[in-house]
Amino acid sequence: MKLMNERPYSDPEAAARKLVEIANGIEALQDGRIHIEKINAPFLSKNGCKATGPEFGTGIRYAIERGWLQVHESGTYVRLVSPGDNLMSP
Repeated sequence: MKLMNERPYSDPEAAARKLVEIANGIEALQDGRIHIEKINAPFLSKNGCKATGPEFGTGIRYAIERGWLQVHESGTYVRLVSPGDNLMSP
């Protein structure tokens, strides 16, 4: 009997890759801005990835550390640093 479901986004790298994938599919506004709720909602929703808040937080931090995303100091939007093509590089 399995007591817990597997959490695919408990791995920070997997969460970050999924967040970048979601961001890559969103049309950016001026200056490449993507409102944070546009990636937050599908990542956390029951109809989407079904991830948790802590998984979102660690995923965002991982993506920032790797240089995949930039978060504005206000926290209201992100920018893709690259088009997402280099996600396979360490």
